Amino acid sequence: MLPTIKPKNARSKRALVKRSSKVIENPKNTIFIRGSQTSQVIQNVLKDLYSLKKPLALNFSKKNEIHPFDDETKLEFLCNKNDTSLFTIGSHSKKRPHNLIMGRMFDFKLFEMFEFEVKDYKSIEEIKGKTCASGIKPLLVFSGEPFNQDDTLMKLQNFFVDFFQSEKTDSICLTGLEHVISITVDPSASTPPPTSTVDQQQNYKLYIRSYYVNFLNSGQKLPRVELEEMGPSIDLVTRRHVFPTEETWKKATRVPKELFVKKTKNITHDNLGNKLGRIHVGQQDISKIQTRKVRALKAPKVNEF
Repeated sequence: MLPTIKPKNARSKRALVKRSSKVIENPKNTIFIRGSQTSQVIQNVLKDLYSLKKPLALNFSKKNEIHPFDDETKLEFLCNKNDTSLFTIGSHSKKRPHNLIMGRMFDFKLFEMFEFEVKDYKSIEEIKGKTCASGIKPLLVFSGEPFNQDDTLMKLQNFFVDFFQSEKTDSICLTGLEHVISITVDPSASTPPPTSTVDQQQNYKLYIRSYYVNFLNSGQKLPRVELEEMGPSIDLVTRRHVFPTEETWKKATRVPKELFVKKTKNITHDNLGNKLGRIHVGQQDISKIQTRKVRALKAPKVNEF
């Protein structure tokens, strides 16, 4: 458990308020940590993922003795100190070669994490072609039936959406859609757990591909779209994972009451933000309506005898 920090002055108090929970949260930052032993493949993977996440990313290039599956306190300390909700750790050992751990925090406590083995990898530098600018919001494409059937892959899909998203926007320009990330699961390459072991899960193989979007002239109003592989190209095999409890999941996905807009009857808003109201009135007798008194329209007097 991390200790509760009490502010000593106004400056530290403002910093704590900035990190505290909000109705509309800030974009999540990601910390990339290099383990005590890493291979060149893992270092290149961390470098390319860091380039995709910039500017919402922080890279630790020095070696760190960190093992989150055994003890998560050091990881929670680093995430709390650097105000990062997402993390990626790369390591390499004889037991777990080319190991990649990705996860996220909730209230600076470990929420969930996934462990992968990097199989086939091509960096951005190896794939020649166009590259998108830094900070571009990517389009995510998930392919494969297990994403809708397996509980682990459903949570993994939710994590990747949270990991690759950047600042939330209400609208986006068409020319700003330059980056597409495709994540495909291969059900035929999955390995079922052995029957003799306990607490083993089925391993899936994921194909992560990154593409650059080319808008070509089509002779019409809408351009012709072609995808060009940009890199990185990563094949991941799932290993261990840690999921949150049901109570923690409900706390993390709870929507604040301030975001629920109470609908007022007969009141609407247009695209410019103007408030419009609708008034219902009863049936009116036109003969009794007070109008302008014009002498020509005055009813003539009737002489009585």
